Amino acid sequence: MSIKAVAAKLFASKIYSETQNWAKKPVETQQKVFNKLIKNAKETHFGKDHHFNQIQTVEDFQKNVPVRDYEDLKPYIEKVVKGEENILWKGKPLYFAKTSGTTSGAKFIPLTKESMPFHISAARNAILHYVHETGNADFVDGKMIFLQGSPILTEKYGIKFGRLSGIVAHFVPKYLQKNRMPSWETNCIEDWETKVDAIVDETIKEDMSVISGIPSWVQMYFERLQQKSGGKKIGEIFRNFNLFIYGGVNYEPYRAKFENMIGRKVDSIELFPASEGFFAYQDSQKEKGMLLLLNSGIFYEFIKADEFFNENPKALTIGEVEIGVNYVLIISTNAGLWRYNIGDTVQFTSLAPYRVIVSGRIKHYISAFGEHVIANEVENAMKEAVASTNIVINEFTVAPQINPSNGLPYHEWLVEFENEPESMEVFAETIDNSMRKQNIYYDDLITGNVLRKVVVTKVSKNGFQDYMKSQGKLGGQNKIPRLSNNRDIADNLK
Repeated sequence: MSIKAVAAKLFASKIYSETQNWAKKPVETQQKVFNKLIKNAKETHFGKDHHFNQIQTVEDFQKNVPVRDYEDLKPYIEKVVKGEENILWKGKPLYFAKTSGTTSGAKFIPLTKESMPFHISAARNAILHYVHETGNADFVDGKMIFLQGSPILTEKYGIKFGRLSGIVAHFVPKYLQKNRMPSWETNCIEDWETKVDAIVDETIKEDMSVISGIPSWVQMYFERLQQKSGGKKIGEIFRNFNLFIYGGVNYEPYRAKFENMIGRKVDSIELFPASEGFFAYQDSQKEKGMLLLLNSGIFYEFIKADEFFNENPKALTIGEVEIGVNYVLIISTNAGLWRYNIGDTVQFTSLAPYRVIVSGRIKHYISAFGEHVIANEVENAMKEAVASTNIVINEFTVAPQINPSNGLPYHEWLVEFENEPESMEVFAETIDNSMRKQNIYYDDLITGNVLRKVVVTKVSKNGFQDYMKSQGKLGGQNKIPRLSNNRDIADNLK
């Protein structure tokens, strides 16, 4: 075992112990975070507008500060973008992470000197927890690739602007610089397809041990590798590749395809990062869910998803949540986001420690008939159908068909198959049965002849990539919504 691998094990043990210290005191940990946030923002423009100097409790905070989304917070953010100081947080942010908003156009999310270190340490600690639990550390001697956006940044009023993954690229520690791929020059290529081809050329003969990225774009990288190598399995090209790190979307719909392309199973670590904060990571290979990071400068609130659009929904704190309930995640952060709705929904899988899964987006659902279908349900149904029919899919999305040319309305599942099931009817039936077991509202609509069973539509090879390219969202942190309450994506794909 190398010196670097031994050092990684020692460091992993230290980080594990530190994590246990705060994870065993969740309510106390969150109260400390809350107190520090309020104290540090009392003299900001936002703090004065919302009487932070009078806030003593979480209840006071909830009365003084409404839940907001980006559009609601935009007047404050625009002042920060123009270089004004002490608006949402003390001073000015170090960076603005530029993201693509579905309703707001481009969004600019502040990153401060207080928040930035947590984006870096969380990703590192996820890997160290893996090392601590499994004892596997040899991968630190191999090459590691992180498929991400360009690290080229612009600057205005002393604040740098760029994609989050590109900003993070500037913080790779020195001890990983020699192992990290692709090269800086390749990482700066803006066009995603050109970039992937360049990454393939740089990495195909290297000893890759860790590969990280959003599954859909890593899949594209793997396909290009196979084309370049004459059809070899990824596990043949990279014999020491044994760890896949991902975030952004559920890996399960892609798992069968990945294992087929790799030629063997590899360990994986799931992350829950966003421009607004790094919220959770998978801390165990044995337990379901990701450890919610309660000590990372973020105060969390949770609103039940089925109550979210009520006039005054109750916001719960960490000590009040339950396992299996769908919650909208509300955050207040040391980057100056206050009671901010990031749009994601989560469910708790454990309360000791607090672990979550991402169940979907509050705006990404199907309820054209009151069925309240969420992403977690369609992903579970697809996983079951893939397992039972022994097929492989590349990508899928779901949309309602409200006005069919004949027959009852239905949910349309648009699927890009790697290999098709022997019976499309059995495949659709498996999906439908799973949905009915998971969602009583959907089951009632089928039973009551309001909806007919799901309809599966084949999408042509690379259809999803072509769609994303047509929308200017090929690669990087962009991803296909798993389901929509309208047919904008479905009709484009067809």
